[in-house]
Order: sequence, then C-alpha cells, then structure tokens
Amino acid sequence: MRRSAFCVLLFVLVVAGAGCASPRSNFYTLNSVAKPVGTRAEYSVSVGPVSVPAAVDRPQIVVRLEPNRVAINEFHRWASPLQDAIARVVAENLAAMLGTPHVAVFSQPTGAGARYRVLVDVLRFESAPGEAATLDAVWTVRSTKDGTTRSGRTTVSEPVPDREYATLAAAHSRALGRLSADLAGAIQGLSPAGG
Repeated sequence: MRRSAFCVLLFVLVVAGAGCASPRSNFYTLNSVAKPVGTRAEYSVSVGPVSVPAAVDRPQIVVRLEPNRVAINEFHRWASPLQDAIARVVAENLAAMLGTPHVAVFSQPTGAGARYRVLVDVLRFESAPGEAATLDAVWTVRSTKDGTTRSGRTTVSEPVPDREYATLAAAHSRALGRLSADLAGAIQGLSPAGG
C-alpha cells in the first residue's frame, strides 16, 4: 500500500513538473533568394557594415502589434545577430546576381581588398505576422579605386500570408533579395565592363 501511494505521488509530481516546463525556443535564419546568373564576372565586393534599428537589434523577434506598440517574443528568435545575418544574405545574393565568388562580409579578411564597398543602414525592419515584412534601407556603393559612389533607398513590403514565424523569415529574405538587386544594379552602373 505504501509503495503504491509513493508511485502515485511520484507520478503526480512528474506530471506537475512537466506542466511547469517552459516552452522551447524556436530559431530562424534569413536566406539568400537570388538565382545564379549564367555569366561570370570579376567583381570584388565587400558588404558592411550593416546597421539596424535599436528596437530590433536583439535575439528575439520583435513583432509589430499596432502602429505604436510591439511585442518582443522570447520563444521566437533570430539564430544570429540581425546585422550579421543581413550582411551575410546580401553578400550571398550579390555573389549570385553578379556572377562572382569574390563577395565577402566586411569583417572577413577577404573583404579588405574589394573593388566595391557596400554600406547599408536599415531604417525599418518590421515584422507583422499575417500581414507583411517591411524593409526600409538607405545604402551606398563606393568604388575603392576612384571613390565614386551610388546611393539609394530601398523600401519593400513583402506579404506574410499566415502567422508562422518561418513564413515571416522567408518574407524578410525576399525583401533582402529586392535590396540586393538594387545594390547589384548600382555596382554594375559604377562599372559597366563587369569588374
């Protein structure tokens, strides 16, 4: 009798403990969406630094609830710092769009001797599950050879058809693809000969 009471008590404690366990965190990444071009070019590009607004410069995904209200989701997080992820994805997109393997993130030693430098200042990186992923960025592409520059602003709103965070991350990736296309155009405009 005593043994069965102990087993029942142990079972109740295990079930109660399982009920108190915190939910597990989910991690999301941004990814390149560019398709490789068929031609090869000799561009060399260094991407960065990239700056992001302080409100989203955190591991947790910040979700817009209302125009002046956000929520910081403790259980849905970016797998790496947002400015690092954005720089990496832009570099991957540019490598595919320009047809060159010589694209690096600025902090990498391989980016030190690049012919073009890309600077990105993200003004808005807004997440609204079930609505849209919004990117607003100003950028500059500078030739390290002669100092000429091209600057611009890319504002993109990609639809997010459901409330899944993976869908939201994919929409942000598409928005970064549009930014990367503008940057690739600026690089090609600075050097029509392809290098």
